[in-house]
Amino acid sequence: MSKRGRFTEEVMTAAMQQVSEELGLPAADARLLRLTNNAVFALPSAGIVIRIARSHRLHERVHKVVGLGRWFGQINAPTIRLAEDLTQPVRVDDLLASVWQYIPPATPLPTVTDLGAVLRKFHTLGPPPLPLPSWDPVADARLRIIDAEGLGSEDRRFLLDWCDRLDPLLTAVRQRANSQLVHGDAHVANLLRDHAGRVVLCDFDATCMGPWQVDLVAVAVGDVRFGRRGIHETLAAAYGYDVTEDPDWTLLREARELKMIAAAVPLLRSSAGVREEFFARLKSVRENEPDAPWTPFAETGRTG
Repeated sequence: MSKRGRFTEEVMTAAMQQVSEELGLPAADARLLRLTNNAVFALPSAGIVIRIARSHRLHERVHKVVGLGRWFGQINAPTIRLAEDLTQPVRVDDLLASVWQYIPPATPLPTVTDLGAVLRKFHTLGPPPLPLPSWDPVADARLRIIDAEGLGSEDRRFLLDWCDRLDPLLTAVRQRANSQLVHGDAHVANLLRDHAGRVVLCDFDATCMGPWQVDLVAVAVGDVRFGRRGIHETLAAAYGYDVTEDPDWTLLREARELKMIAAAVPLLRSSAGVREEFFARLKSVRENEPDAPWTPFAETGRTG
């Protein structure tokens, strides 16, 4: 499968169809929801969502999210659920997929106020009965940079130097923090409203053990970078804490922006829109432009 192009939309769609065939589920109404680090497909008539990792180096994450999904179901966590009665992860050639229950769009849409309330519940769950990595955005970024195609040597060196500079600073943050369950990518786009009206979290690729403040940073950075003024204040009120007043805010913000740039590195050859936005973000960091606007990768368009 990968001979036709590595991690392209065509390859991911073929993998999704193979998963649905192996499970004996209909895919005629399948639609692509997201094509970033995972290819995420909704199959409404089958009542499932299929998430396929687009990097071989991130396969361990698929096993992690499946383990978390099982635990979340056991404790009735405020999260989405794995599809029932399936052996997971599902392997398709050299790709790995997880399969989740489909939650159709519902109104009212979740808000940043909902995010604050859900995060407060999530942060009380305690550690799961499976090993989780420690929060380490630098290690994650390095992994993606190593996996990169289409990244020039100068840009690669800049990113790796950035990692080297941040690493000891974030290690110190991690060592003095109370380690607890962290979602790792907490923003409104990772919320859904289930059939009972409950708002739940999804996307646990970045879930780890670390400082709880990490989960408040994405919205605060998005407030600046994506022009979503005012949402951070709303989250701070709903959660009860303003992360921009945290002593480690500057480092937490920088760690988040490294993640937001490195996330696109493995996809530079498979999406022209992602590639253009990646280099715009990199330029703003190189030129020390903390208020330069960014565009979410999901809004850049995609090409095969």
